[in-house]
Amino acid sequence: MEKEYKMSAARAQELQEELNYLKTTRSDEVAEQIKVARGFGDLSENSEYDEAKNEQGKLYSRIAELEEILQHVVIVDESNIPTDVVTIGCKVTVENSAGQELPPYWIVGSQEADPMHGVISEDSPFGKAFLGAKEGDTVTVEAPSGTVQYKLKKIER
Repeated sequence: MEKEYKMSAARAQELQEELNYLKTTRSDEVAEQIKVARGFGDLSENSEYDEAKNEQGKLYSRIAELEEILQHVVIVDESNIPTDVVTIGCKVTVENSAGQELPPYWIVGSQEADPMHGVISEDSPFGKAFLGAKEGDTVTVEAPSGTVQYKLKKIER
């Protein structure tokens, strides 16, 4: 079975716009870099040409990645999701086992995650542990550093 990429409609639109930019504008820029580099002479000792070809490889790789994601995207419809359990798109407030309330976390699809800003993937140990939990539940997270328990204080949309 193919991997599904769950995300909001807004994130899917952002990825589609990035793909369009890469296929048109950025592709033309890289082609121009290669053309200019070829004009510098002997390709066997031409670092500008090598760099342009590397850039082209990165570009094609990102285009393939975006096409794969967009081909298997599943848009999360938040309009008919229950509001009393944690699902993708929820903002959760938790407290640790010492009773300290932590900054809120957003639970999102893997393509939207940004852990440094409190946006946690559903595929992460934290995200997996909280999916389906209700306010007041104590959840055990199997983290790389060991087992950690959190109490779910609040769910928001």
